[in-house]
Amino acid sequence: QLQLVESGGGLVQPGGSLRLSCAASGFLSNYYVIGWFRQAPGKEREGVSCISSVGGSTNYADSVKGRFTISRDNAKNTVYLQMNSLKSEDTAVYYCAADWGLSASCVLSQADFGSWGQGTQVTVSS
Repeated sequence: QLQLVESGGGLVQPGGSLRLSCAASGFLSNYYVIGWFRQAPGKEREGVSCISSVGGSTNYADSVKGRFTISRDNAKNTVYLQMNSLKSEDTAVYYCAADWGLSASCVLSQADFGSWGQGTQVTVSS
């Protein structure tokens, strides 16, 4: 069974940067589409970004385009989310999730992702 562990969250000032990591372990862990989702207090969980299992195709929510970058290092079984120009509205618990399959594309549909990490808190505040 695939296990996902997020790290890299913390407190950062507006305009700052953080890099989140999602380490995957388990059988054929590179054969998964990986997505990042977030849930702010009092709000529903929303999709942030995803990366395909083949070719590294990416997808981003409009709210983070141009500021966040997702990437994967298959040798390390790790997916990263580089977050720049952070805003207070980026404050949330960030989760990574996995969708089994060899796919050259990805969609930020929560229902497609069957394995989830425990989450890491990101707080953007002065």
